Order: sequence, then structure tokens, then C-alpha cells
Amino acid sequence: MKALVIGATGATGKDLVKQLLNDKDFEEVNVFVRKPLNFQNDKLKVHVIDFEKPEEWKNSVKGDVAFSCLGTTLKDAGSKEAQKKVDFNYQYEFAKAAKENNVDDYVLVSAYGANPKSKIFYSKMKGELEEAVKKLHFNKITIFKPGMLERKDSERSGEVLGSRIIKFANKFGLFESQKPLPTEVLAKAMINSSKIKSNGYSSIKLGNIFGFAEKCNT
Repeated sequence: MKALVIGATGATGKDLVKQLLNDKDFEEVNVFVRKPLNFQNDKLKVHVIDFEKPEEWKNSVKGDVAFSCLGTTLKDAGSKEAQKKVDFNYQYEFAKAAKENNVDDYVLVSAYGANPKSKIFYSKMKGELEEAVKKLHFNKITIFKPGMLERKDSERSGEVLGSRIIKFANKFGLFESQKPLPTEVLAKAMINSSKIKSNGYSSIKLGNIFGFAEKCNT
């Protein structure tokens, strides 16, 4: 298979690309990034693009399955408008290009609590993206809705502390629905979902993501 990836430089994206390159079922991995990557691989094709100019790169979005794990934080983006550019506009333009180029399978990382009617900006934005991508009518679309992600070597002190607190509570059977999800597990679940032969829409919440990560390993 030929994979297409946006968000390759983020925590989940790095794990995803690494696993795709080591997966014998994928003969080519195309990543669309704003800056060159610091490594090379015979299976890896890097497209350095300007997300603001989809007309320049949309014809390169051709393959069997597209993975979207692009995202930023409000703090890093600097404003809600800037965050929405990354978390909605860029992702939607990539999805639209994939659909126009007859990509059959689309795998999207959304978020726990995503809802287009939410009063919370982040949840509303993620919900709106889900709805917009679903309306493109891919033959198959899988949307993952993780809660807190556990990133290797994370520099987000608040996230690290929150993860530790929840993991401690998990030992006593508390907050199981908010169990921190390692990014490598999410990446594996995304890849495994692409190997399942089906059509239509699937929404995968936290409780099932761990199962998806093991689904094709047994």
C-alpha cells in the first residue's frame, strides 16, 4: 500500500511514520510537511509544502490510505484563529485533495468530546472537522477519538503532571475513560484500522483504541 501522512513531525505522527516504514504492507510512505525531516528511508517520500497553497500540492495527494494527525495547541498557535487554520483548514484541504484524487481510505485523529455543537472552542472545532470530512464521502473513514495522549519526552509540564495523576487514579479503578494513551499505541491502531477491509464510517473511542492496536497482531 501507499500511505499519505500529515502531522508527521508531531508525537503521534513520528510514531506513525516509523511504524509505517517498518511495515511490510506499505511499500511507500509520503509525508507532507512544512520543513524537511532529519532522516531518510528508501520507502519515504517527503513533500515540503505550504499548507496555505493547496493548489501547489493537492495533485500529489495520491495513494491508498491517508492518515491525518496534524494538530497544534492554542498556546503554540498564539490565537484561536491560528489554531483553527492548522486543526481545521489545513486538515480539511488535505482531506479534500485526497478525495479528489480517489483515495479510498481516510484515517483521522480527532479528540475525545469532539462535538460541532459544543460551547468549548477546541471540542467544537474538532467536531466540525469530523463532520466536514465525513461529508466528503470516502469509501472508508475511521475517526479516532483519544483523550489525553502520553507523549515520549513531552515538554508539556501540565500534560505530564495530568497524565501521572490520572494513571495513579487508574490503579484504583478511577477515571478509566480518561486513561492516558501512548502515542505509539494510537499510531499502531491507526495502521491496523487501515488493514481492515470494510466500507463506511467508524468512530473509535479510547476504550477500543487499545484493542485496535492489538487487532492485527494476533
